[in-house]
Amino acid sequence: MWDSTLIIALLLMGCVAGFLAGLLGIGGGMVVVPVVLWVLHHLAPTNMHSQQLALGTSFAVMSLTMLASMVAQYRRHNIRMDVLPKMAPALIGGALLGASVTRFLPSRGLQLFFIVFAYVMAVQALTNYKPKATRHLPDTAGMAGAGGAIGCIASWVGVGGGGMLVPFFLYCNVSIRQAIGTSTALGWCVAVTGTLGYVMTGWTVSGLPTGSVGFCYWPVAAVMALATVSLAPVGVRVGSGCHKMY
Repeated sequence: MWDSTLIIALLLMGCVAGFLAGLLGIGGGMVVVPVVLWVLHHLAPTNMHSQQLALGTSFAVMSLTMLASMVAQYRRHNIRMDVLPKMAPALIGGALLGASVTRFLPSRGLQLFFIVFAYVMAVQALTNYKPKATRHLPDTAGMAGAGGAIGCIASWVGVGGGGMLVPFFLYCNVSIRQAIGTSTALGWCVAVTGTLGYVMTGWTVSGLPTGSVGFCYWPVAAVMALATVSLAPVGVRVGSGCHKMY
């Protein structure tokens, strides 16, 4: 049952997710997915599609979060507009493909994949690993290939792909500000696609919690989005200020 403690927790974690989204060019899914799982365990502990619901809900939250971040990044001219048409279609295709097969995957298997991905991202952060800028952006085919793979992986862990896109751009000699800004714009494409994909994939699934539309639990998405959208532009401003120092 919903109570004030649950709502406050969602708002607080939404603030964290939104700030990180603006600061780092990510969608905040690594924060949102565990929170949604916690809520589902509290409200519907026996649901066999809990991970799919968490992923779809995460994308719904990110659709609004990354839109706010993207607008802020665009106003600061941090988005490489020439990159978007070369990567966005493949990212969208990869995200749709990944979302379409999750109905047939066990929830436990998706959770294990999420845990492994989270550990990899944590190790990268703790070791402060940053790829050396040893090459330039590949041609359209190369960027499409990278985009398709990133979109598919992102759809299985409920993230916008920023944790993969930003290192890719840095490796290709793109500045940190443009890497984060462009990742935000591409991540928004993944988030919208992921939301639609999970809604369609779970449309005919029975036994989902009240308030779900497909694999998207809208009550949680709405509460968290209030906080993420408010804090995302703040993260962008803080990130821009930090990058000017280097």
